[in-house]
Amino acid sequence: MTGMVLIMILVLGFSWYQSRQYTKQMEAQAQLDSIARVEQMAEMAMDSIKRAEGIVADGEMAGVKVLNMPAYKDSLLTEARLAEGSICRIANDVVEIELSTKGAQIYSVKLNDYKSYDSTDLYLIRPEHSQYGVSVFAGENINTKDFTFNIAACDDSTVIMQLPFAQGGYIQQKYSLEKGSYMLKNELSFVGMGHVIPNNVSMLDIDWSVIIPRLEKGYKNEKQYSKLDFYFSGDKKPEEIGRGRDASERFDTRLKWFAFQQQFFSAIMTSGSEFASADLSVKYYAEDDPSHNLMACSANLRSDFQSVSDNIVLPYEFYLGPNDYRTLKSYDMKYEKIIPLGGWLVGWFSRLVIIPCFDFLGRFISNYGIVILLMTLLIKLLISPLTIKSYKSSAKMQVIKPEVDKLNEKYPNEKDAMKKQQAMMDLYQKAGISPMGGCLPMLLQMPILFAMFRFFPASIELRQQKFLWADDLSAYDSIWDFGVNVPLLGDHLSLFALLMAVTMFIYSKMTSSQMSDDPNMAGMKFMSVWLMPIMMFFICNNFSAALSYYYLLSNIITMGMTWYIRKYVVTEEKVRADMMLKAKQPKKKSKWQQRLEEAQKMQEQMQKQQRRR
Repeated sequence: MTGMVLIMILVLGFSWYQSRQYTKQMEAQAQLDSIARVEQMAEMAMDSIKRAEGIVADGEMAGVKVLNMPAYKDSLLTEARLAEGSICRIANDVVEIELSTKGAQIYSVKLNDYKSYDSTDLYLIRPEHSQYGVSVFAGENINTKDFTFNIAACDDSTVIMQLPFAQGGYIQQKYSLEKGSYMLKNELSFVGMGHVIPNNVSMLDIDWSVIIPRLEKGYKNEKQYSKLDFYFSGDKKPEEIGRGRDASERFDTRLKWFAFQQQFFSAIMTSGSEFASADLSVKYYAEDDPSHNLMACSANLRSDFQSVSDNIVLPYEFYLGPNDYRTLKSYDMKYEKIIPLGGWLVGWFSRLVIIPCFDFLGRFISNYGIVILLMTLLIKLLISPLTIKSYKSSAKMQVIKPEVDKLNEKYPNEKDAMKKQQAMMDLYQKAGISPMGGCLPMLLQMPILFAMFRFFPASIELRQQKFLWADDLSAYDSIWDFGVNVPLLGDHLSLFALLMAVTMFIYSKMTSSQMSDDPNMAGMKFMSVWLMPIMMFFICNNFSAALSYYYLLSNIITMGMTWYIRKYVVTEEKVRADMMLKAKQPKKKSKWQQRLEEAQKMQEQMQKQQRRR
């Protein structure tokens, strides 16, 4: 017990120290970010002044500046750089996208079926928080984000913008949006540019940077589940960087798509062929960021360019929508793999059991608190055979406990450990007890627990769903906001987490009575009864209310099942009768028992030889 208490003190103390260090680092980083943003704004301001002034004028006529020479070799490019941009809008029933003629790029993205936590319109990309440019050598280095395109066509579903060249030809950006889809299709075309772009140009560069805003209630939870994903063709699943920490990665292998992923929404760019190389990065803002930003994502990409004709079309796609499993899976691009459902076993159970069950119940029941209750009951019913088997094993161990104590007294010395083990195995065999009978059923339930742990925080269906006192099942529920940040606990108290810890303590008390009185088990008892409930409370206090609610229901149902099984299913009389019946049956030794007997015989022979010497 002393050791467990010291370990807990060390864990809590270290976590508190880490929390303080993290806060200091975030404050320092916020200061550096502020300085960097000021410097960037200053550079942008100077650049705007230079662009507005052009080359220094040598005279004025009637108040109009006369320029010595254009800023670009191509006079139309100079005009396009100085021209003012305008906004075009395309929309369908689920998303509204504004496109700027300045750079022919995405200006803002609003999702119609969702709201931010403060009930305002949900902008996945807020106005002027995205920069997209294509760099190519067309007699001189140009980047499309610097120029204002002409509008060739614009309606509710399609926008076509063109950047003409004085020598003929133009760069065209075509964006189209189908009804009911979150997929913005893009065609980058180079029309009649064969005499402008040299034949030896084989690559073009694409730069896309986006600032993703905060959209959820809990900053820590939202940050933890936000990341940057990227996928290589042929792989089983995408890779990721970030997950709440600044990260960057560069690779020269071919890339199919990448995703700027917020907890419940993503901006995914896919190449019609593949990107030749990529440099990806994600950087997170501090919790007290005045602009309420979550993270800044950037992708510097290189794409193949073959100037074999006068009409080159490069297709791309932008998914701008929710991380809904069925929606992402419908595109058959492995987009759904960005949802963190766990490893192969846990993810398999989530995809084949939990998600279909959750979706089925959600079709008929609008209250997701009731859906979680029914799911918990169903899961407990499915694993009840394993639970009964585990209780039977525990009950049998209680019945033979006096015999076990006698063996402990008979073989007190360490040198008789092998004999004691053999005697224990004989006793277990006579009683019909499997050594793994108690823990194996519990191990088989672990994938379910981990699947639920992964599923609830990542399920967009629970987002902003109210139940009892919780106003958002995907975020923490709070019955007391402290106003200050308490180490390990946060700035609030979650009632679901507290009730979960209390029921966990009560259940541990119920089951601890069946544990051995061996002094060596005292630490295990202390851990299960006291330490685990306390640790789970601190862990779940900042997690989604749905997760704490599920664990609370699971504890309550398990306690009820325990009481029922002990009283009516696995009584001491039934256990003794079952043991007597199995004792009369012929026993076949397992391979493990045979090896144990062989080891014991070898040990006895070695001891005899030592005594002879």
